[in-house]
Amino acid sequence: MINKLIIGVLLNGFALFAIAQLLSNISYTGGWKFFVVGGLIIGILNTIVKPIMKTITLPLVILSAGLFLIVINTIILWLTSYMIDVFEIPGVSFVIAGGVGTYLLAGFLLGLINWIENLIIKK
Repeated sequence: MINKLIIGVLLNGFALFAIAQLLSNISYTGGWKFFVVGGLIIGILNTIVKPIMKTITLPLVILSAGLFLIVINTIILWLTSYMIDVFEIPGVSFVIAGGVGTYLLAGFLLGLINWIENLIIKK
């Protein structure tokens, strides 16, 4: 149980790192501390909020052939940024600039990276 939690935090932290490296409109402070905190927040949101959002938006997910999952990942990233601001963790910040397009691209990348990570871990 604890190993799975630690692996999840590390993988979500890596996903944040990859997204921040791929998109120039994303900035963060805090180094490894940001990736641990961000990975933990994304893990909590993926465990609690994401299944509820998937259930509520199931018709949209089906009608869009799964593309609405990008919107759900985008909301997860927005909530992560919001929660980091609200908790005011010293030395840690997360900003996605550039508007909705950047958020959607980051949401797409988050889903893609998580999908690849799950393929690797299951094998």
